[in-house]
Amino acid sequence: MVRRGAVDRDPDLRQGDRAAQHLATVDPVLARLIGVFGPFVAPCPGDPYESLVRSVMFQQLGGSAAQAILDRVLCLFGAEGQYPTPADLLAASDDTLRGAGVSRQKITYLRDVAERLQDGRLDLGNLGSELDAQVIEHLTSVKGVGTWTAQMFLIFQLGRLDVLPVGDLGVRRGMKLAYKLDELPSETEAATIGQPWAPYRSVGAWYMWRAVDLRTPC
Repeated sequence: MVRRGAVDRDPDLRQGDRAAQHLATVDPVLARLIGVFGPFVAPCPGDPYESLVRSVMFQQLGGSAAQAILDRVLCLFGAEGQYPTPADLLAASDDTLRGAGVSRQKITYLRDVAERLQDGRLDLGNLGSELDAQVIEHLTSVKGVGTWTAQMFLIFQLGRLDVLPVGDLGVRRGMKLAYKLDELPSETEAATIGQPWAPYRSVGAWYMWRAVDLRTPC
């Protein structure tokens, strides 16, 4: 049986005061950002299956173009905004999905998500009880789901506190701005910058995204 409900979530990620206090203590740059943006408040997670489908649809596309294609796909399956079930995706023809603008490669990815949910190789409902590395291993076994997508799932779906997505360009751009670096840090350099944030590196990453929004954070 496919489990579509929201997965378990670490409640600490909703309590940003503790994380903000730690980060402000260990890193004066983050202390300034926390002063601008206040304590981190996590958004409520959505349906984990829908999150995976959306992440596949948005790969390598601008946000508005990806959203337009996703909206057309959703319209194929009934009520507005209602995602197709795994069975719906497997039953839809390639021509139907292509007509909505989905590339052949992404059709393959979507079908792999659906097949794994249907046959039980992927159980999104049980991921909340697994370690971060196990979650990444399970999700990246799906075609089209890479480490970045798995890390976003850990942070925003499972509420994991200590994930630092150094492959995320926004995080590294935020570091360049916040720390007044001459160049974009490498993934290794980003990991070093973020090491003192543990065990709240997910929250530190969120402040780096906010630094990009602000552009002149200090």
